[in-house]
Amino acid sequence: MSPRRSLIIFACLVLLSALGLTIHRIEKEKPGYLGDLVSSKVGTKVHGASVPKEGVQRQGKESHGGPCSKNIEWLANVDLKYPLQYAQRDIVVRPTAGVHRTSLANVSESLFPRPQTLLIDQNALLADCPPPLDLEIPDTPTAPVNASQMHFGIATTMERLEDSVPYIARWLRHTGARLFVIVITAGKGPIPTSKQMAVKQAELRKQGLDVTLLRPLKKGELYTETYFSLAKVMYTHRSEEASWFVLMDDDTFFPSMRALLAMLDKYDPAREYWIGAVSETWWSVARYGMMAFGGAGIFLSRALAAVIDEVYDVCTTEMHPAAGGDERVMRCVYGHTETKLTNEPDLHQMDIHGDLSGVYESGRLPLSLHHWKGKDGYPVDQMSLVMNVCGDCFLQRWQFGEDTVLSNGYSIAVYPEGELADGLDFSKAEETWDSRTVDESVNPGTAHSMSPSRPRLALDKQKIQYRLLESAFVNDAVRQSYLHKGKEGTDELDTLLVLYWRREGLQ
Repeated sequence: MSPRRSLIIFACLVLLSALGLTIHRIEKEKPGYLGDLVSSKVGTKVHGASVPKEGVQRQGKESHGGPCSKNIEWLANVDLKYPLQYAQRDIVVRPTAGVHRTSLANVSESLFPRPQTLLIDQNALLADCPPPLDLEIPDTPTAPVNASQMHFGIATTMERLEDSVPYIARWLRHTGARLFVIVITAGKGPIPTSKQMAVKQAELRKQGLDVTLLRPLKKGELYTETYFSLAKVMYTHRSEEASWFVLMDDDTFFPSMRALLAMLDKYDPAREYWIGAVSETWWSVARYGMMAFGGAGIFLSRALAAVIDEVYDVCTTEMHPAAGGDERVMRCVYGHTETKLTNEPDLHQMDIHGDLSGVYESGRLPLSLHHWKGKDGYPVDQMSLVMNVCGDCFLQRWQFGEDTVLSNGYSIAVYPEGELADGLDFSKAEETWDSRTVDESVNPGTAHSMSPSRPRLALDKQKIQYRLLESAFVNDAVRQSYLHKGKEGTDELDTLLVLYWRREGLQ
């Protein structure tokens, strides 16, 4: 090349830079699989990362039901560190009669190709799109169910209610279920006016939420008194079809109203039922008793709610001032009825602390979740968004190839040391949480609630975990982004794995 020609090319590049155009480069790696990349990170061999399990029926196949989008400009709106390892795959779900949700479904092929390296996060185009993966799922409708027989009640401030609305909307909107909110004040905070409450109520109803905002029955009453009064308030304002009355916290989340109704279908609301779940920690059970803990949801049948309404004043008078809200329900039920707690273990108080991956990666569909707010909380609204496409597939597990397990909406886990091939028992929950023991008790802490369980694995050695970073609804598909951060102080890059979930016929 002549010096003059080189000078012209250089001048053109300088001009493009001055105009603010971004040069984007995607560095293609050699063909391979996600497991190959992970094994290079930890210096171990992957056992059959792309080889089907012997004797396992193939449940996933490549689909030609719609191309994946090569446009990844949306990454510019996500807080990421570059250079970045990136891989993407479309999943097309096909509702199929006779297919049931299992603890772990096996798919013979790998989930992702080997990630590519993104050097710049603007004007990005994906260099290569693998064919979509076709998955059969249970034929579960995604439309809202009729839950008009359900009344829910919470006591909270206007500020906390505002924070909770996006999460409440995920399970309440357009179901016909009613939500009663007793508005309280925090400390010396301002008392909302009747007009403010009416405006907020109208706003929520326009969103398809049948919400009624009320003031406490008595001025100056304790929060625990207000909480207990929810039972009376809901029963007083009940609709003709009301069968179940649910006391809950403002950070109680019900992933699937359909699954919740299926659980309640086992019980006759004309009989006295007090349904809930004890705490996952034996310390809390030993301290507070065999009661329905409020964060998991306290379910009162129509018959029991009628009894509590009748003896409400007596229960309130004889109640110990220090009793908590859910404890007040327990004392009233035990003191004035022969009803005993019906424990539903798939309702979750979530009193356990530490890393809750073992809960969310257990393959079990929770009926309720709690304590998702706060700095170390969990974005359950985004985690469950995939249900818009695949019904009750939230936290459902699929194993891809020999090394990768997807816990839908929470994580993608890669096992580089061959744990899957060596028979890791996925019927047992990995005990990642912190246990609190009780002196002189044979229960190590959570045996009554989380069994069976197995010891935790070493992160970034025995298990490489990609946690959900964000989820969004995009053009009839749900996009999920799972992130694993490279180890600080090394040249290991962050890796982002992206799934686009589409429903057959909606592409």
